[in-house]
Amino acid sequence: MPKTPTPNSTVTTLDTLLSHITVDYPDFSFVEGTRFAWHASTKYVSFKRSASTERGTWALLHELGHALLDHTDYHHDIELLQIEATAWEKARALAENYSLMIDDDYIQDCLDTYRDWLHLRATCPTCFARSLQASPRCYHCFNCGAEWQVTRSRLCRPYRLQTV
Repeated sequence: MPKTPTPNSTVTTLDTLLSHITVDYPDFSFVEGTRFAWHASTKYVSFKRSASTERGTWALLHELGHALLDHTDYHHDIELLQIEATAWEKARALAENYSLMIDDDYIQDCLDTYRDWLHLRATCPTCFARSLQASPRCYHCFNCGAEWQVTRSRLCRPYRLQTV
């Protein structure tokens, strides 16, 4: 179980934050990569060093939030939005430990990308009604009865392949 970090008033950059969290959370590795992400299977957080800004520190805390909450996978799209929201709540609590504050508008902007993604995937390609997910990759429209498949990826355009 990781110890509770002590507040530090000197955390102002990504590198400074990294130096603190690598000590405070030795069970996780922090590896420079092309994006900020939590890799549950290998227990490491990747970060983008070129994003050494205030938003970069927020993103790093968000990914650490995923790690501390032991987020691994989701089965339904709405779960991903819930996972992201809880990771941001954890990031907000972590930020306080390092005398940082995460902008609420920034958090909502990030969550809006997931809300928009979910909205597109849940829109019936036949009648444009909002629908519910029937299974991990299939939606069903209660309005017109259409069914469509969606890709597993959240990082690509949400194509909807009609099956009926």
